[in-house]
Amino acid sequence: MNPSAAPSDAPATSSGTAPGEPQIESLSAITLATGDMRQAVRFYQALGFPLKFGGEEAAFTSFAFGGTYLNLIADPRAPVNWWGRVIVYVSDVDAIYRKALAAGLAPSDAPWGERYFHLTDPDGHELSFAKPLR
Repeated sequence: MNPSAAPSDAPATSSGTAPGEPQIESLSAITLATGDMRQAVRFYQALGFPLKFGGEEAAFTSFAFGGTYLNLIADPRAPVNWWGRVIVYVSDVDAIYRKALAAGLAPSDAPWGERYFHLTDPDGHELSFAKPLR
């Protein structure tokens, strides 16, 4: 058995790491590939994402909110097959949803304690907008 793979006898902290071990602190950014930057930028701006860098003609674009970034990178391999979902907490799910009515989706309350709705961007990336109910 590889000693570095052996379980530690040190107690774990509430974050699941041993005391003194480095911890994952926060998510800085998600970068999504797009085959059409103009269409993708317009989509995210229509939902209210604040543009920080780049734009419709750029190869790389960033939207900044709440200390986090949603980035778009031009990539001829896009669109992608389903890979997962980006979940964005917002101050008012229903107000954001009103911006997305054309998608034909309605917010709902989840049993895990969030109000949310899903939509898919032009490149097939699934997004959820949510707010804790508590």
